[in-house]
Amino acid sequence: MTQNTSLRSLEHHDAFIERHIGPNDAEIAQMLRVVGHDSLESFTDAIVPGSIRSAEALALPEAISEVEALAKIRGIAKRNQVFRSFIGQGYAGTHTPNVILRNILENPAWYTAYTPYQAEISQGRMEALINFQTMCADLTGMEIANASLLDEGTAAAEAMTLAKRSARSKSNVFFVSNAVHPQTVEVLRTRAEPIGIELVFGDESEAATTESFGVLLQYPDTYGRFGADYQAISDAVHARQGLVCVAVDLLALTLIAAPGEWGADIVVGNTQRFGVPYGFGGPHAAFMACRDAYKRSMPGRLIGVSVDVEGNNAYRLTLQTREQHIRREKATSNICTAQVLLAVMASMYAVYHGPEGLVRIARRTHRLAAILAGVLRKAGVTVGDQFFDTLHVTGIDAGALHHRAQQAHINLRVIDNGSLGIALDETTTREDIAALAGLFGAEITDIDALDTATADALPQGLLRTSRFLTHPVFNTHHSEHELLRYMRSLADKDLAMDRTMIPLGSCTMKLNATAEMLPITWPEFANIHPLAPAAQTQGYKELIDGLEAMLVEVTGYDNVSLQPNSGAQGEYAGLLAIRAYHRARGEAQRDICLIPESAHGTNPASAQLCGMKVVVTKCDKDGNVDVEDIRAQAEKYSDRLAAIMMTYPSTHGVFEEDVVEICEIVHKHGGQVYTDGANMNALVGLAKPGKWGSDVSHLNLHKTFCIPHGGGGPGVGPCAVKSHLAPYLPRALGGDGVRTQGVGEGAAVSAATFGSASILPISWMYITLMGREGLRKASQVAMLNANYVARRLAPHYPTLYTGRNNLVAHECILDLRPLEKATGVSAEDVAKRLIDFGFHAPTLSFPVAGTLMVEPTESESMHELDRFCDAMIQIREEIRAIEDGKLDRGDNPLKHAPHTAAQVSATEWTHAYPRELAAFPLPVLRQQKYWPPVARVDNVYGDKNVFCSCVPINEFAGEIEAFSEPMVS
Repeated sequence: MTQNTSLRSLEHHDAFIERHIGPNDAEIAQMLRVVGHDSLESFTDAIVPGSIRSAEALALPEAISEVEALAKIRGIAKRNQVFRSFIGQGYAGTHTPNVILRNILENPAWYTAYTPYQAEISQGRMEALINFQTMCADLTGMEIANASLLDEGTAAAEAMTLAKRSARSKSNVFFVSNAVHPQTVEVLRTRAEPIGIELVFGDESEAATTESFGVLLQYPDTYGRFGADYQAISDAVHARQGLVCVAVDLLALTLIAAPGEWGADIVVGNTQRFGVPYGFGGPHAAFMACRDAYKRSMPGRLIGVSVDVEGNNAYRLTLQTREQHIRREKATSNICTAQVLLAVMASMYAVYHGPEGLVRIARRTHRLAAILAGVLRKAGVTVGDQFFDTLHVTGIDAGALHHRAQQAHINLRVIDNGSLGIALDETTTREDIAALAGLFGAEITDIDALDTATADALPQGLLRTSRFLTHPVFNTHHSEHELLRYMRSLADKDLAMDRTMIPLGSCTMKLNATAEMLPITWPEFANIHPLAPAAQTQGYKELIDGLEAMLVEVTGYDNVSLQPNSGAQGEYAGLLAIRAYHRARGEAQRDICLIPESAHGTNPASAQLCGMKVVVTKCDKDGNVDVEDIRAQAEKYSDRLAAIMMTYPSTHGVFEEDVVEICEIVHKHGGQVYTDGANMNALVGLAKPGKWGSDVSHLNLHKTFCIPHGGGGPGVGPCAVKSHLAPYLPRALGGDGVRTQGVGEGAAVSAATFGSASILPISWMYITLMGREGLRKASQVAMLNANYVARRLAPHYPTLYTGRNNLVAHECILDLRPLEKATGVSAEDVAKRLIDFGFHAPTLSFPVAGTLMVEPTESESMHELDRFCDAMIQIREEIRAIEDGKLDRGDNPLKHAPHTAAQVSATEWTHAYPRELAAFPLPVLRQQKYWPPVARVDNVYGDKNVFCSCVPINEFAGEIEAFSEPMVS
């Protein structure tokens, strides 16, 4: 006899929750028994303090299926209108080669990778980034380039501060050309004011006569023009001991002289037009290139070449001491997330097309612009004489023409009442040229005849004659088959989430579901220009408004800005809001920011960039913030207290009991409470920072809310605030790209109004798919997984800090310091040995030196957790063998890990331990084995010998036949 099953229970199994959360209900019950609880509710009650627990469920809809969610977001996408955009202003249409679209952007081997701090398992993505750096350095004519910045606006701001640190001039003035992109100017205003830099604006020619520590030029400028004598400007600035910064268009640099050839010191730009869609403003990989003299002061990440223990070349992050997480309040930048996935796409675009292909794209774009200019001039329209791809049309009724263009589904840039900008690009067609000419009453009958009769419009004195992209990598992968195999070879070198758990504490590497990823490549989201008129972006408005409302409900705050395009940018935006709030109330003297010594490194770095003075507060022996020290410091600096920055749950992985009291102390002394949202994965659905006394948080959508890390970016770091801080959140730019508020009132922190807008559908989908109960269960299982790992490993590795009832939150810190003292085996040795087991290491030596911090996340199954625990237990047995004298203290598998296939298959084996132990420490590894492409990398060598561009191929593969460099001028 069959038993009827309810429709609701059948539909429940179609919900996404069970696909996102790794352990099933039976496994959850088993894991609960291991940690000593009989239900998720009792377990949660034992961890989360009652003083902060939310009494009510989230006011969000129930979970729905993937089919339903995709249909819902498809309806939202259809509200966007994809017009042909010729707006320009730093953004260009581009064709993403399909081989790159499918095998990079849509490939989890690339988008689920982590920042390459563990060099041995990151060789593929670092080679792609070395290609990116070489591409940027070659095209700009500079000696070194970094591995990507967030966008052109923030890259220009970083160039400004680099110039301030590096120039010999004592001036406090930074000169900015009037023809720099407006969104860049707004970011410069935001960044300059808190640190006391004075911006002076003027025509480019005035840069030569203005006393300043640096100047910023746009090349070509925002109107498409080429300005004064760049060499003369550079010589004059250098004579005053200042530095020359230039924002460039990389495609233009294939045809016009590189800034490094006429005196530039620092060059920045955006690589968006190298195969990365508009995406309503992002994510796009920016870059900085500079003279070799400034490499040790450059912000951001720099991929360099070192050697491994076998003497083979190996890539690594170089000069890591510049990074904010190490330098803390001494940092000169708060850069954390980069835009690695997009930098990889741009580098592969250059690899695929090569120098000759890029020149063809640039020449075609310029020819179309020259032909259109000629047609318009014959129709009596005034157009600038010299340009690359952008026409500055003057003496017209811009409003009327704009209206006419809109009716034809064309977007132009309205500069003022009497002028327009028309920017062409790789996607421009002959039909587009005819349509654009028709807006002005001109007609094109034979475009080939016009081509023959029309001269180029590039300035003759600035034509490029130097070669670029001469390395073989840019000249050998031009067929799709070759590029496909090259990208596959790089992906095979790496460990990403598609292969293994990445148990990083504080970085929440969880499932990035395919259904969440699908919408980002839909043309209705991908092909919208960031300055498209509001009438065309109603779908984005619905998506953004909806996501902001979801985040407000989850956090308990009142308002959210999605403009910050990284977690550190979200911190910066939150602190700027606090600073502006105090100033608006006549308390500008409030400049002290209390930060516990356990805080994330970006916290003090962000405070310093806001002009605040960091006062570090103590932690007690259990890792908790010292409430009495906070009380004492708040009283000491009562008249100057601006804020406290704290992470909750703590960086040590516990729910501290005194968080409400801390908020009360700070408020009593006039300060604001900033809660770092890095650990929100333990809070969603359980507790809301905005309800327990916190005033502001940033969130990491690339952590808790499922936007993938992409090898170190993209990220989104929304800033959420209580209502009294809302007027000071980053606000939208106007339709012409100009912000109307004053500095401090909605100051821009990113170039685009909504930052990395095109990846917001990922988080919208995640929240919609999980629903109120799914989000809550995710937090509970994240904590269960962490406690399960801690409990299974307890006999082998002590957990350094625990909270109430001897439980951790969503992560645990394993203390290896006693083992190092007894055996000489360090936490780094364990991290490298995990590679032999096919695992990415946990977070190494943060927040406590000599420890490993593990965060398994809710999307790891019990099987994967056990696989990790088995590896850690086997490693402990190897350490025990050293303790017992069965393995040599210096010659053991931990000290020599990781082991490459070449090492264990070599004719000669010189170690005292067997090859089998090196390669197959557990039997399961004989069936599925990851082989690292290099042995342990020498970090010291890499920092002493900084080499950050493509290595000559014979360095890796022996001598090859002579390579014929193409002429591209």
